[in-house]
This record gives sequence, structure tokens and C-alpha cells, in this order.
Amino acid sequence: MNRITRRFQELSRTGRKALIPYITAGDPRPELTVPMLHTLVAAGADIIELGVPFSDPMADGPVIQKACERALTHGMSLRGVLSLVREFRQTDSETPLVLMGYLNPVESLGYDAFVAGARDAGVDGVLTVDLPPEEAAELAEPLKAAGIATIFLLAPTSSRERICHTAELAQGYLYYVSLKGVTGSAAINVAEVAEKLAMIRTCTDLPVGVGFGIKDPPTAAAVAKVADAVVVGSTLVAKMAELADDPERMRHEVAQLVAAMRQAMDQA
Repeated sequence: MNRITRRFQELSRTGRKALIPYITAGDPRPELTVPMLHTLVAAGADIIELGVPFSDPMADGPVIQKACERALTHGMSLRGVLSLVREFRQTDSETPLVLMGYLNPVESLGYDAFVAGARDAGVDGVLTVDLPPEEAAELAEPLKAAGIATIFLLAPTSSRERICHTAELAQGYLYYVSLKGVTGSAAINVAEVAEKLAMIRTCTDLPVGVGFGIKDPPTAAAVAKVADAVVVGSTLVAKMAELADDPERMRHEVAQLVAAMRQAMDQA
């Protein structure tokens, strides 16, 4: 069983929701990524989305755009990301890892090489932001054969017809973008999110995670009341950038924020 599916089943049995932090691989420096992954797990992360840096991250706001720039400046590549996953797996064989990024690096590496590398490294899911479901079969089918979930985004503007079509192809979970705009945008309207999630659930039994605009424990708790998972990224990446010159303090403060979100979600 895929680690993502197993983790959601475990959480469901205890009535808890998944906390899914996002960081960009190689930011602020490649050698800090794996220690940060372990820090996130210790602080309460259930699944981790690991961003694959790309030069034109069109769905991301300035915080993650700059993180991609820093990672690329330090030589991070898709092969480098897979190497970091392999290193993480040496001491953590349980936490699901999802690669989140864009199609160009995958196409540059080649689909077969990417799928084989992801499988061997221990990747559990792949979310390719700019790959629509209508064009996803060439990548999704070999990923499925390798036991890797293909995860898709849903937008506030997605019609029910499109949501149902996307859900038929998706595995692991669906990622609902809570607002129109890029990552790190304005605060979300939880009532509107709840209404949309109710409609999404008429199309699928897959867990639905919500991301974009979740910046603090109260927001994470509010979203956890209506979603199966809470995805938080820009606020963590911003904290890492702020404290890039003090890695120990960086890990400590990111851990505090993640732990506070975990506590708030559990209390909700």
C-alpha cells in the first residue's frame, strides 16, 4: 500500500487530520534540506511536500519563487532532489513524501528516468502543477505502475464536471487551492472552502487537502474542521529564509510553528 494511503487511513482511525508542510528542496542550502525534513516530522508533519525548484514557478508567489532561485543558485536539480529523498529514506521509511513542481524538469530528465528514480528514491506522490489531467496519462500511468500516486490540483473555478474527471485520475489525495491567486496570497474564506469541499466529495472518496493562504495555527485549525488535510508552505519557507544564516534557530522556530499548527488542528 502506498504510504500516503496508509497514513490517511491511520489518521482516519484516530479522527485526526493530516498536516502537510511544504519546503523547497535545496533552500536555503542543499545540506539543510534533509535535517529540516526530519525536523518537520518530529514537529508533527504527517506528509511532506518537497518542492522541486524551477526557474518559472508560475503558481507560486514571491516567497517560493525566491526559494526556487536560492536552490537553483546552489545547483539543485531534479536529480539532486531525488538524492535528498534517498538520504531522507535512510532513516525514515514511514513518512510519505510528495514531490511538487513543474513539468519541464521532468521532461528534461525523461519520464522513464524520472519514474524509475522516484520509485528507487522512495517518493510516494507527484504533484505536477502545470500538467492538466487531460494530458497526464503519459506520466500518470507509469507512476501508478511504480506505486507512486499522481496528485492533482483543484481550483475554486473548477466545475463539478472537471472535478469529477480529475478525481477519476487522481490517487493519494486531491489538493484544493483555497483561493484565486498564487501561494502566499491573502487570507482564505473557510465558509467558501467548506462549500466547495462538499461538492468535491460528491465526486470522490479520496481525501481532500487544502492549501494556499494558510499562515497560522488558527487558520490551520479552521481549515482542519472542513478538510482532510492542511497544506502549509509559504509561511514556513519565509521563516527559513529569514533565519537562513542560523540553521539551528531556523529548525527550532519552524518546528515551533508546525507544532503549534498540529496542536491547534488536534484541538479543533
